[in-house]
Amino acid sequence: MNLYEKRGLKSYGFEVILLITTAVVFSFAFPGFLSEKGLGVLGFFALIPLFAVIRNTSWPAVPIYGFLFGFTFYTCFNYWLSTFHPLAILIVPIIKGGEMIALFPALKAADKLFKRHGYLVQAIIWTAYTYLGQTWFAGYPYGTVAYSAYQFLPFIQIADLGGIWIINLIMMVPQTLVGRYVGDVIAGKRESFQSFIRSYLYTIIPYGVVLLATFIYGFVMLGIWNREVPDKIWRVATVQHSADSWKGGYETYKRNFNNLRTMSLQALQEKPDMIIWSETAFVPSVYWHTTYKTDEETGKLVDEFVAFGKSLPVPLLTGNPEGLVKDESKPPLNEDGSWNRKDYNTVIMFENGEIKETYRKQHLVPFTEHFPYEKQMPWLYNLLLANDYNWWETGYDPVVFETDSGVTFSTPICFEDVFGYLTAGFVRNGADVIVNMTNDSWSGAVSAEMQHLAMAVFRSVETKKTTVRGTNSGMTCVIEPSGKIVDPMKPFTKGWKIYDVPVFTNEDDTLYTRHDDWFAFVTIYLSFGLLAIGAVRALLYHIRAKQKK
Repeated sequence: MNLYEKRGLKSYGFEVILLITTAVVFSFAFPGFLSEKGLGVLGFFALIPLFAVIRNTSWPAVPIYGFLFGFTFYTCFNYWLSTFHPLAILIVPIIKGGEMIALFPALKAADKLFKRHGYLVQAIIWTAYTYLGQTWFAGYPYGTVAYSAYQFLPFIQIADLGGIWIINLIMMVPQTLVGRYVGDVIAGKRESFQSFIRSYLYTIIPYGVVLLATFIYGFVMLGIWNREVPDKIWRVATVQHSADSWKGGYETYKRNFNNLRTMSLQALQEKPDMIIWSETAFVPSVYWHTTYKTDEETGKLVDEFVAFGKSLPVPLLTGNPEGLVKDESKPPLNEDGSWNRKDYNTVIMFENGEIKETYRKQHLVPFTEHFPYEKQMPWLYNLLLANDYNWWETGYDPVVFETDSGVTFSTPICFEDVFGYLTAGFVRNGADVIVNMTNDSWSGAVSAEMQHLAMAVFRSVETKKTTVRGTNSGMTCVIEPSGKIVDPMKPFTKGWKIYDVPVFTNEDDTLYTRHDDWFAFVTIYLSFGLLAIGAVRALLYHIRAKQKK
């Protein structure tokens, strides 16, 4: 008897096992516990069983399967979140699973409403979802299928035209198509694979042309950038102090500063043009302690740090929280003993004896740095506070730093560089180099740092600008405009490295830089439009069928 001839516990059990297996295998496409660099080739076919299940299963099961797949995948993919906090490894899979409660019915609808071309609509919908899933408050781009291809440089060069979204669509079309065939085979339809391929040649041939054009474009662009002569070389010293993110207090801050200072002075012997530390490398707020003098001992440490930064013969770039009085009508210390203070996650630059510029982080990490629903969801707000989460204020200015030598750069902080629109905005604003200031040391996992690095690769490809990564514990490196990763420092070790950073000041911005996520919007409009057309068409067919009776 066919597995689907009579739907019951056996068929549902088979689908659940297949979905869970698919989610686990798909997670292996990315850096993870199986491979620190990821098995990127899996990203080109791992999702095929998912579309087979969606094609065959019942409507009531579809949203449940969506949550199951999303929860399983993100639990495996982001296993290192348990190091951050026990709540985090629950919150992220629940949110992403919740998103897929809506995604899977849309994919099922595409298959049902478009008997012949549903797979194309499914690929478009999946691409639209990957964008929409990162645009709301809890937006989280990790796990987007295109990021699994970060090592395949000829394939990803097309990102400078349509971002990761065009790569996502190219990777999804074969999977939705073959998923349709696999679903039919599981359901007992005996069409041979050769017959199936012949019946879809009108899609396969154009797709092959697109894929060939993608690789031709990629090899041409790689050839161009391998021969491109930079306008200048920026000699940068990156200092990786590999400190425990969770340890605080004066003694820890003093020890970390001494390590950073010692390694910076060592690096100075190599005559760098700039020294780069990491996100929140120096923790006590310079502005707060030099303005309000609320802690004498910490204030002296801050004065020592500021004096060091001002004394250097080259610019120093470092992360440092910016503390300001929250209510200016009140003193810094409230009557109940709490601080009347608000904080920004910032980067500051010292040059020529002064703090020359400051950048405030614009895109905060949801739930851990930012939660805007205190009034709507006070129970969750208080739960997060009870679990030691603290809120930062949001910055709004895409600051471009400029050294006296004429190098312009911007500094996405932490995971800001996983959002392509932010990097494109910095470059449109005049940045010639991207300097990512991050601290992933809390994860305790090289794979977590590699997942972040994999996404950073695309920011250089999209904008054709060099990226320098200044990190606490990895992955400290340079990424060339081609996406090539240059000489990463060993993660979770203390040290410093000199990088000769190629700076390209060309004014011919890429298509993505000028219009960033335009391709994602095309897929969104197409998704809603095609589903609406399919629904109207089905309704008209139903009405005509009733009239004929």
